[in-house]
Amino acid sequence: MKRNQVNSRLVLVSNRLPFTVIKSGSEVKIRPSTGGLITAINPVLSKSGGLWVGWPGIFEQLDFDDAFTHWQKSTGYKVQSVSLDKDEHDNFYHGFSNEILWPLFHDLQSRCNFFNTDYWTSYISVNRKFAEVVEQSIFPNDRIWVHDYQLINVGQELKKLKIKSKIAFFLHIPFPPPDIFFKLPWRENILNALLEYDLIGFQTYHDKNNFIQCVRILIKQAHCSSLRKEKVTKIQKSSKQTIASHFPIGIDYRGFVSDSLQSEVLKQAKDIRESFLNRQIILGVDRLDYTKGITCKLEAFRKALKLFPQLHQKIILIQILVPSRKDIPEYRLMKSEIERLVSEINGEFTKPGWVPINYIFNTLNRSELLAYYRAADIALVTPLKDGMNLVAKEYCATKTDGNGVLILSEFAGAADQSHLGALLVNPYSIEDVANKIYVAFVMNKTERQAYMRKIQKAVKRYDVFWWANSFLKTWETYSCDSKLKLIENKTKNLIPNTSNTNNNSSSKMFIKLLGK
Repeated sequence: MKRNQVNSRLVLVSNRLPFTVIKSGSEVKIRPSTGGLITAINPVLSKSGGLWVGWPGIFEQLDFDDAFTHWQKSTGYKVQSVSLDKDEHDNFYHGFSNEILWPLFHDLQSRCNFFNTDYWTSYISVNRKFAEVVEQSIFPNDRIWVHDYQLINVGQELKKLKIKSKIAFFLHIPFPPPDIFFKLPWRENILNALLEYDLIGFQTYHDKNNFIQCVRILIKQAHCSSLRKEKVTKIQKSSKQTIASHFPIGIDYRGFVSDSLQSEVLKQAKDIRESFLNRQIILGVDRLDYTKGITCKLEAFRKALKLFPQLHQKIILIQILVPSRKDIPEYRLMKSEIERLVSEINGEFTKPGWVPINYIFNTLNRSELLAYYRAADIALVTPLKDGMNLVAKEYCATKTDGNGVLILSEFAGAADQSHLGALLVNPYSIEDVANKIYVAFVMNKTERQAYMRKIQKAVKRYDVFWWANSFLKTWETYSCDSKLKLIENKTKNLIPNTSNTNNNSSSKMFIKLLGK
């Protein structure tokens, strides 16, 4: 491979590639995936001719050359796959990532399987494999951006391979406080791996602060100092400097607004409304996962019906449950418990012409989901813990007339930006959620619009392109140790206001930075 490239590329590393591989006979096809990360990063990689490294989602050793070439022609950037066998994937992904890190980082340590040390061994091995693929695919001036909890060790493994490139990391899920994180047997290993990055990004200030507290207590040779009123923290460990800050991820606000006004979506929304005439629609959209607090939500809805009989036949809960990890026994049991509760509540309160809960277990396409957002009077978003929760932001973006109410868990990262306009609840408090359902129900249109406009203003300003732009700008600002003090003194506004920029703002910023 040619290794003397002058211009820098962005190399993004994530657990999955930005598409799903589909095998049709002897033919290999790819179907683009959706999501906030892809929306934000696609324009950046396209403009800079970058590279995306990840697992293709299939265990077979197939010839991806034609499919990958077609992808590069259509997007402007390359992809490189990491091959994993089923045992590797099961132990690394289902095992360490999702039986240990996922519950621990969501403050649910009782669900952690700390006793399987093979999971940790596999996690190290797979992270090394990702690093080796990156090492074989990059140019000397490339910048490497690693994403999420599955790949924490990739930066450390790249350093072992003598990679000199700048490497950053973004954690999409929460980071737990010390009293919970300390239960992890490999706690120092994880912290030391994170400190190999040049920049670490978190969703919220609280997540970043939890991380800094853990470092201060466990890594004795690390010195932490806050810059710019604690928005940025410098961590010095021997000769290695790491910058930590928080960058709440957003959505493509304008894209959601535009798509929600398409004629197909408007017609579907009208049909949904007409199916439930003279009733307010409460909408829940959740992936099948214990962190989403779905059983608590259902119990709260039951409590609301008991406490406020005036809700009877005047309100309906549409609960959309998106399938996830159906091959894991615990998730199948969770689905059964949810369906038992739905049946029990409907059996208790149903009256002729009115069934209080409309339950959907399916993955909706984009237009269907947008139609439900537009049709809903109230969104009930009550995770027990969430890094951000983009459903809350998506719902608000589609309420173009402002006539909607967001009931939001105070333990979702989105609460930091939506607190002025959302009805915040403690999802563990059944009565609190039940009372807020009634408050939302009786709120008039003027009140709803006033609250919704406050949320929309924040969601619009801090969209997904602001997120990418601010992360990349911070990365560039603090990428040179010798400039740190000068920048600290002279930079008045590290996080720019990009509320009026177009969807290519992040890519333009990075192209400019790469040219330095």
